[in-house]
Amino acid sequence: MGSVIEIELKNIVTKDEFIRIKNEFSIKDNDFTKQINHYFDSPTFKLKQIGCALRIRKKKNQFELTLKQPAEIGLLETNEIINEQQANQMITYGELPEGEVKNELLQTNFPLHSIRYFGSLTTNRAEINYLDGLLVFDCSSYLNKNDYEIEYEVNDRIIGEKNFQELMNRLNIPIRETENKIVRFYKAKEQCLSEEK
Repeated sequence: MGSVIEIELKNIVTKDEFIRIKNEFSIKDNDFTKQINHYFDSPTFKLKQIGCALRIRKKKNQFELTLKQPAEIGLLETNEIINEQQANQMITYGELPEGEVKNELLQTNFPLHSIRYFGSLTTNRAEINYLDGLLVFDCSSYLNKNDYEIEYEVNDRIIGEKNFQELMNRLNIPIRETENKIVRFYKAKEQCLSEEK
């Protein structure tokens, strides 16, 4: 599948705001599809420390392995389709399949033997085209938490920010500093680990 630059604008919203924006665009419950993100890192969060994220996304019966890395604008995303057996090997044993993601990771000097499965985040997602981008409605659950998020995927950050800001203003929804899902997941995971000690 290869690598792409991803430019996403994100806003964490309340449940009421999520319902309001859903209604604004006539999004129905049956417009949502379920996807499961399985997250990986080393026990000491080495990938997180270098600004990277590694996941397998299961959507319908397809598994996509993704490495996200910092880029000058947005994130560099390296994606490849893997099969269920490869996904299970990675979840159970931390074995990364041969391919583009493994090759990219090798260039970061990340110790591949240290890959561990950290858990999953389930998202119910709906998407619509909006102006020059894709407007995404996400309701996610992970580690006994639920959150609601609006994403706007664009090719041009400046135009995208203008459109997104205008939309949020029109709906009277404040723009909040929003970390991406894997960061929110890891913060919740670190909190769980510290509570177990």
